Amino acid sequence: MDPLSQLLSLLKPESYVTGGVVLDPGLAVQWPSHDGIKCYAVVSGECWLSVENVADPIRLTAGDCYLLPPGPPFRLATDLASKPVDFRSVRKAMTSEMAAKADEKSGCFLVGGHFLLAGRAANLLLGSLPPVVHINNDTDRAAMHWALARMAQEVREPQPGSSMIVQQLAFMLLIQALRLHVNDGAETSHGWLAALRDKQLSVAIACMHDNPGHHWTLGTLAAQAGMSRSAFAKHFKETAGTTPIEYLTQWRMLLACDRLQNSNDPLLRIAASVGYESESAFGKAFKRVTGCSPGKFCARKKR
Repeated sequence: MDPLSQLLSLLKPESYVTGGVVLDPGLAVQWPSHDGIKCYAVVSGECWLSVENVADPIRLTAGDCYLLPPGPPFRLATDLASKPVDFRSVRKAMTSEMAAKADEKSGCFLVGGHFLLAGRAANLLLGSLPPVVHINNDTDRAAMHWALARMAQEVREPQPGSSMIVQQLAFMLLIQALRLHVNDGAETSHGWLAALRDKQLSVAIACMHDNPGHHWTLGTLAAQAGMSRSAFAKHFKETAGTTPIEYLTQWRMLLACDRLQNSNDPLLRIAASVGYESESAFGKAFKRVTGCSPGKFCARKKR
């Protein structure tokens, strides 16, 4: 499994909202600051996305997709000159089944979801995203077409089980958007996703993910990346924002947290699986990274 898939498998997102949104002509809707990540795509029509502290509005047309990580207030508008209204005052009208079946040529129809992604794995992912990810080139839109078209159909013509299908398709849309963002060589952001985009660093990250229990050192990781120790350490730190060994420890603890929460494996087996020969050494590393002992972590999760 590739590093992005491995991280996503640890997130286990809780869906806030999935479905369709219709913006009428001449409408501007203001949303407050938000937690979680929003991922929506335009099915038909067009609108403008404005995010606080982002200089210029972004024009969204049919097939375009946007990601908003946790962040500041934002606005969707079919007319930039319109006075914005609070989303709570028009939420029911925008998301009703009747609205989704309306004549989409008269406004803008979007589908997607708002997901709550919590925990250290989420921080690793969300901290790598810019304030707005806009996916709009023809190749990327073609890659998202199937999920977008299928989701639009389920929203317009709900059948038994549609709510679950829409939720799964919205998450698929999110994963596809993240993958396209990772593969977008034009982006110049820093963080974990930027490290995945780097050909040499991604090899080292894949090694850590594929074999977390291996006795990795700075030297062996640099060799995997085809770089000298000093060049690798410098490049990794500047790109990912952490040292290679700090990242390795962080990844090991993410895996350990998942197994502590979702398995009945003894502590020594979990410790060995992430590269520690004793419970004591594992416990010290776990507490240093998470702020609590493995025992307290388990007790907290069982409440």
